[in-house]
Amino acid sequence: MADKKSAPLPASSGGLMRFFEDETKGFKIDPRIVVSIPISLISISWVIDIFLAP
Repeated sequence: MADKKSAPLPASSGGLMRFFEDETKGFKIDPRIVVSIPISLISISWVIDIFLAP
């Protein structure tokens, strides 16, 4: 049985490169970190607003 990664593209793709095969240089960040940082900043902002509001 052939490996799915080495399977050829369908004929209708027109030679387009699959986006998930393109590796770029740079930092690789876990998506959970990317989502958790803004959520934590929003929650910290709300806590500061609640407790330090006059």
